Amino acid sequence: MTDADCDVIIIGSGPGGATVAEVLTAAGWSVIVLEKGRNHLLALDAPFEPLKHFANDEIAAHRRHLLGPDPLLEPRTYRRTEADGDRLMTGEVNNLPSTVGGGGVHADAKLPRFREEDFHLLSERGPIDGAEVLDWPLEYADLELHYGAAERSFGVAGEEGNPFAAPRTTPFPMPPGDDMPMAVVSSAAAARAGLHPYRAPTGVNSIPFDGRDACVDCGFCGGYGCPVAAKGDPIAALQRALQTGRCEIRPESYATEIVLDAAGTRATGVRYLDLTVHPDAPVRELRAGRAVVLAAGAFETPRLLLRNGLGGDAVGRYLTYHYQTFTLGIFADPVGGERGRDVTHLHDDLMIDTPELRAVAAAAGLPWVRGGVVEHGSANAPVEEATTYGSGPGHTASMVDSGLRKRMWVFTMQGEDLAQAANRIDLDPSVRDAWGLPAGRVTYAPHRHELVASAHAGTVHEAVMLDAGAQASFTATSPPQGELDLHAVANPLGMAPASRHVMGTARMGTDPRTSVVSPEQRLWDVDNVLVCDSSVFVTAAGYNPTLTLAALAHRAATLLSGAERGR
Repeated sequence: MTDADCDVIIIGSGPGGATVAEVLTAAGWSVIVLEKGRNHLLALDAPFEPLKHFANDEIAAHRRHLLGPDPLLEPRTYRRTEADGDRLMTGEVNNLPSTVGGGGVHADAKLPRFREEDFHLLSERGPIDGAEVLDWPLEYADLELHYGAAERSFGVAGEEGNPFAAPRTTPFPMPPGDDMPMAVVSSAAAARAGLHPYRAPTGVNSIPFDGRDACVDCGFCGGYGCPVAAKGDPIAALQRALQTGRCEIRPESYATEIVLDAAGTRATGVRYLDLTVHPDAPVRELRAGRAVVLAAGAFETPRLLLRNGLGGDAVGRYLTYHYQTFTLGIFADPVGGERGRDVTHLHDDLMIDTPELRAVAAAAGLPWVRGGVVEHGSANAPVEEATTYGSGPGHTASMVDSGLRKRMWVFTMQGEDLAQAANRIDLDPSVRDAWGLPAGRVTYAPHRHELVASAHAGTVHEAVMLDAGAQASFTATSPPQGELDLHAVANPLGMAPASRHVMGTARMGTDPRTSVVSPEQRLWDVDNVLVCDSSVFVTAAGYNPTLTLAALAHRAATLLSGAERGR
């Protein structure tokens, strides 16, 4: 390869970019992957072994920004509505890792599939005032084989225990890993309440798989790179792409411009800042013979499109997260949540159309209500716990007692977040990053639907927690509900959404006036530019997005290369 000679340039090395690289190189195409962050994941020369830079180090991961980005160098801004002025805060807003492997490196690897209803929510449930509820331009059946391919690529451990799951044609590659003991207790209490808990599908090796070790249950999954490379997303796909000899990964390469032909209708390459050269990163250019793939995530992809004036009026709009509802139970004795995978059990009941949820919706004057998948988990971060208690004479006693870590169990609902045109990512008018580029700005406020679903979930889950043996239970949300006190420090999650599930800012559709990409994930105005990340989501559903974005990326790359469907 040379700087001017590859078939496809991929911007971003996370789950979407890694999947595209694997599919295209298997089809004989050459790719160069540009990654803004540093490489801590795997050696870039044969045999491409894991670097194992990661450790159970909360300071390195969360205070020194090992995985990036550093919010001082790459600030983001947040406001609820335009009435807040240019911004309410500047700093860390929904930051996902900026490193080789992207968001897959830090994730705790829950990898559920969406269900059939998630792809045709408008047809199934109907509209809701004030929200842009639409059907996707594809069905679950169009993705089913690609879901299976993504599960095999990443290595998913699971079993068919979810009564609400969509049908599947392939088995899970591995059986589930060990259960967290407290998850068994909370699942039994959930079942007594009429819920249907099941063992979570996770991209964590339960047995040695694909040349990587099994999980050792160290407890440092969510927010950390895996010290033993037991998490397959996305190291496995990147390794296979590199092993073909047709893939090159360039870390510390900050894509700034998509280069177009003279007519402005076809991408010919990408300009990027070479951050390996200090102090002044030079601009370099790569030329692509066939296509450019954007896989930078649903925050950075629209930011790049907006800087380049591509994608149309819908770019950045219809931003969704998951409205997170946390129901905490404080127990008399330690619950053991600091060991094992972060989450081993889930339940889906609050997404299902039931008489109970219809009654909740009717009482609130809504046509329907959907919550989201509920995770049974805990916490493992003593430094974060220490900052929660604050300073003072009671600090040491609070740490010893550890009511908010060792004795805490949590139900986290990843609630369906309805798309609204006013919720968006755009370019901040005055805040810049360290290289002089406009910072991304979030404008976001939840729809009333999310608040109703959250309130109901809190009521249900507090009762379950008490039945499981908690001494006390209470519920919090992110973002917080009610009037916002800009000086308050009571909510450690902050004023902006804490969710790292960012979606919907380059929606797919069949109408160029209301969508950014086609059903094949090509930009309407430059059709050899593809978007292969969660930007393309039409609805947020109520499930963790990674497996679905990887299945979509697998489909888009398969269509692009002309390879056999579902390979």
